[in-house]
Amino acid sequence: MPPLPSARFTFPINSPLFHLLPPPSLVPKLTTTTASKTLISAMSFSSSSVSNRKQPQDPQDQDLHLQQLLKYHNQTKHHFTKYARGPHGLDWANQPNPFRRYAPAPLLPLLHCPTDNQTPDTPLYSSLFHSLPPPKPISKSTISQFFYDSLALSAWKTAGFSTWSLRVNPSSGNLHPTEAYIISPPIESLSDSSFVAHYAPKEHALELRAEIPSWVFSGFFPKDSFLIGLSSIFWREAWKYGERAFRYCNHDVGHAIAAVSMAAAELGWDVKLLDGLGYEDLEKLMGLEMLPRFQIPSRPVKGRFPEMEFEHPDCILVVFPNGVGEFDVNYKKLSLVISEFSKLEWKGKPNLLSKEHICWDVIYRTAEAVKKELSIGDKFLVDPFQSSGICSESPYKGFTVREVIRKRRSAVDMDGVTVMDRSTFYQILLHCLPSGSRNGGKQKRSLGLPFRALPWDAEVHAALFVHRVEGLPQGLYFLVRNEDHFDELQKSMRSDFKWVKPEGCPDNLPLYELYRTDCRALAEKLSCHQEIASDGCFSLGMVACFNPMLQDKKVWMYPRLFWETGVLGQVLYLEAHAVGISATGIGCYFDDPVHELLGLKGSNFQSLYHFTVGGPVIDGRIMSLPAYPGPDVDA
Repeated sequence: MPPLPSARFTFPINSPLFHLLPPPSLVPKLTTTTASKTLISAMSFSSSSVSNRKQPQDPQDQDLHLQQLLKYHNQTKHHFTKYARGPHGLDWANQPNPFRRYAPAPLLPLLHCPTDNQTPDTPLYSSLFHSLPPPKPISKSTISQFFYDSLALSAWKTAGFSTWSLRVNPSSGNLHPTEAYIISPPIESLSDSSFVAHYAPKEHALELRAEIPSWVFSGFFPKDSFLIGLSSIFWREAWKYGERAFRYCNHDVGHAIAAVSMAAAELGWDVKLLDGLGYEDLEKLMGLEMLPRFQIPSRPVKGRFPEMEFEHPDCILVVFPNGVGEFDVNYKKLSLVISEFSKLEWKGKPNLLSKEHICWDVIYRTAEAVKKELSIGDKFLVDPFQSSGICSESPYKGFTVREVIRKRRSAVDMDGVTVMDRSTFYQILLHCLPSGSRNGGKQKRSLGLPFRALPWDAEVHAALFVHRVEGLPQGLYFLVRNEDHFDELQKSMRSDFKWVKPEGCPDNLPLYELYRTDCRALAEKLSCHQEIASDGCFSLGMVACFNPMLQDKKVWMYPRLFWETGVLGQVLYLEAHAVGISATGIGCYFDDPVHELLGLKGSNFQSLYHFTVGGPVIDGRIMSLPAYPGPDVDA
């Protein structure tokens, strides 16, 4: 690979942003990350366990849960002088298997779809943001296509003696902690009865976990509806990233939600999170309560703990035909039906992913603290589809939805020279808005694709570092995705920020210029000294309304804030590829220096995810192979 340009310190020395860069003597290198405390080899247990107990209602217990997640959030921040705790190095002998299987559960092969533009009724990518096509019925063909374009393998890569797979849904470090399940009525040529199945992406097949005597959900959802469950195996991320892995797992859940939403939209289906259900409901629905219980140790430990590979149930999505109108969900009755799933005959046992493990106990304590209980009074809403704003559709290359989502890749390096047109930049950001075009209304509610899957108002904004956008001055900009937060954001951030609309900005795009400066070196330093944050067209930090949200809606909103950043990140991925360039999520950044840059104090707003968009550098040493049939390897 040709060497990339070195870091450029070209912004003015008198810039108020300059002082945020630490002297070189205080900047640790990534290879000398501050390590965790010595791991003990003897298991030391506390009384806590990963169980299906209900979240206490006592306000004092709620305060304890809030303290736990705030402890986790602050403990896992990266700083200029030290990084969050993680392993000393990568234990390659115990790298987790990225493919979970439930042998000997019956394997139901799905159909493989053409990867090029051979399907005449496949919609163009950009068209989905205006309206959804007519819904297709559930069949083996459409369910196959749904998984193929959402959670399947997209390619295999090989270099030297190493071979690894890529997926349609991205993942931090390509470690893929997210597992998926389908709960469906009978589908001809797949199952004569209603069923619960685990999706096996390597085989592009469904593992039949349980048969349901009848479609028990017919009174809850419209005809031709089914459910998708998502769960996380924390160990897959913690193997590489240590304590910060809980953040990254929830980023990945958000990416998966968006991937499911886009694949469903391609078939004329809508998607909505069933967020009134509680943790116990999700466990039963996916058959995860059958897995061995994991006892949480009192400190980080190393050893052989197969029960640590359990799956944490994250969410359930209902997929239903577009245009069916409003329908209500009685969560109390739905929970009673789900409680009967404990009596089903569950098939298969999960495979072992690693021989030895390191348990970062704070991850599991935090997962316990943020468990959500059943919300009987929650109202289920299906809002009318809202089209997204249009600035210019000329940047889009006429790709179909499948071409964009299956060719999505995470750039490893940016070329440092690709320039983006201003209208392209504005168009990408218009698709990042939660409420669509709104016809002059405020941005707030999640109405546009794919954000409409989320039942809460937008809580995540974007601080943008503009590097190479033709017609737009370099500098710091801010995209306000919930305009009810505007006054609080302006009051909380630096008083010398300008807050003016940039030239040519569409009226329905709440984008503001804050400060003009060459911020390439600053963006690089804030993103753990990674040049990829400075060598693109623009990079950004996703800033969430944090403490008020957790106090108002309880601690279970913590992972959901990361889900929203993942959904936004998935849009940025797809938009970049649709206009012919690339993107990458950045999980490693210095949290509080980002807040200091913006002038944010306290915990009302927190940076939760970084991203970069630009021209990728292609590594000629890496060969691409088709996703199916792939080589006979796991990692």
